[in-house]
Amino acid sequence: MIQNMNDAAVLNNGVKMPWLGFGVYQMRDGAEVEESVGAAIETGYRSIDTAAAYNNERGVGRALAKCGIPRNDIFLTTKVWNSDQGYDSALRAFDESLERLGTDYVDLYLIHWPVKGRFVQTWRALERIYAEKRARTIGVSNFHIHHLEELLGESEIVPAVNQVEFHPFLLQSDLRAFCRERSIQYEAWSPLMQGTALRDKTVRKIAKKYGKSAAQIIIRWDIQHEVVTIPKSVHSERIEENSRVFDFEISNEDMVRLDGLDAGKRIGPDPDNFNF
Repeated sequence: MIQNMNDAAVLNNGVKMPWLGFGVYQMRDGAEVEESVGAAIETGYRSIDTAAAYNNERGVGRALAKCGIPRNDIFLTTKVWNSDQGYDSALRAFDESLERLGTDYVDLYLIHWPVKGRFVQTWRALERIYAEKRARTIGVSNFHIHHLEELLGESEIVPAVNQVEFHPFLLQSDLRAFCRERSIQYEAWSPLMQGTALRDKTVRKIAKKYGKSAAQIIIRWDIQHEVVTIPKSVHSERIEENSRVFDFEISNEDMVRLDGLDAGKRIGPDPDNFNF
């Protein structure tokens, strides 16, 4: 059983990644993201997920610089955006991300979306970054099985992570099984469906049964499925609430009930039909 915020998934190269992290999607650069990341770290989060496309890497970097926690105790993720994909351009984009973050390495660098005809060359740039020890791990985001198959056929390194939309209404069981078989850690973005999932009657009924919030139930469901999850909030009380998921366990029966909500429903775009 995953019992506290210090528990971590062991990635396919031996690096440890916390099961529970903090996402900063749509947070404004400056005070909003700095205060939110600061509150998350004070609460006990040690994994922060950002991206070049979020336009808040500078704020994340400032928050990390002044939080009082050693850099090597933070697991920092960022991502290369679609317009920067390709070998040389991805290398440049990585350098720019490091400059904005104020660090000389990241713990995980991801390809944000599988841009057709470009993601293989982008991956080769990430393999170089990994070889140079400027990223402790490398991975992908929003990759379907066919994207992974193409990448695996052209690469030397198996991605450590596939970060995808995942919640009770979008299980993508085949993709998760594919990743598990190849030791690619599954990670959930938008685990709460930007709040939509919290209004579901089944989720709310199960939450009442355990004396927990709907958000805590879904986050705990992710973790019990051994899926790394990165909920986001700009409210300190929600940031703290989302971290209190290690003092209970959802029964197998209720896990199955939550799994049964799967309807292939997305809150974000389908990677096969994304406007790159």
